[in-house]
Amino acid sequence: MDNRHEIREFLATRRAKLTPDQAGLPDFGGTRRVPGLRREEVALLAGVSVEYYTKLERGSLGGVSESVLESLARALQLNEAEREHLHNLARAASPSARPRRKASESVTPSIQRLLDSMAGVPAFVRNGRLDVLAINSLGRALYSEAYARNPNHVNLARFNFLDPRSHILYPDWEKAASTAVAILHTEAGRDPFNKSLTELIGELSTRSEDFRARWAQRNVRLHRGGYKDFHHPAVGDLHLAFDALELPNAPGLTLTAYSADPGTPSEDGLRLLASWAATEMTTTSKENA
Repeated sequence: MDNRHEIREFLATRRAKLTPDQAGLPDFGGTRRVPGLRREEVALLAGVSVEYYTKLERGSLGGVSESVLESLARALQLNEAEREHLHNLARAASPSARPRRKASESVTPSIQRLLDSMAGVPAFVRNGRLDVLAINSLGRALYSEAYARNPNHVNLARFNFLDPRSHILYPDWEKAASTAVAILHTEAGRDPFNKSLTELIGELSTRSEDFRARWAQRNVRLHRGGYKDFHHPAVGDLHLAFDALELPNAPGLTLTAYSADPGTPSEDGLRLLASWAATEMTTTSKENA
């Protein structure tokens, strides 16, 4: 696969983020023509020649040894997600690279039962391109704004950038949008042959200037846990912890569950959300009767 452009942009943006002072290099002042480190400074830190590093940054990562990749990662002070992304780019550039095993497009009945049994927490299963493949009732209630336009299918990246309701659901929309792009970029490095992912990225790049600007930053992220803020129209603000777990028996799928810290207003908010969801389900059932 020819991913030289992606390699060039990733290494160049990482280099631009790192100053000589951060890298422990002397800064003799004067005007620097480029932001961050120069190529020769990265080469020095990585223990390779300037010519060789220049070749790497031009996209020639195929066949590069693990030790050189690790030297680059240390020189550029890459975090865990960036380090993994660099290795993924190198694997994709190899002449022997093969498409990844196709991710599941649906969940098994047992996974749906697992979600449904998690009655006290919003939970859902997604794939790498942020399609929600399964969700429990409290999760659907939490993401009711996302399901308003299409009750049968939600893609969280499309919702972020193409649906104005996302600005209601996410009080810190900028953070939510940047996270979504970083997850997609990580997945693109992990699974560069995924045609549906490539099509989604192309669609969002065409339709959203906000997406294009964030995509150009080449940021990546391992989205495993943390906190996320929501504003639900019916129950107000929620500050929820999230845990994202990869499903070993369903390659490419991730189960995400939200919970509230005990004794906080968000814990009360989740209880209120559960009551609201039950009322909505009762109303819907009566309307469909």
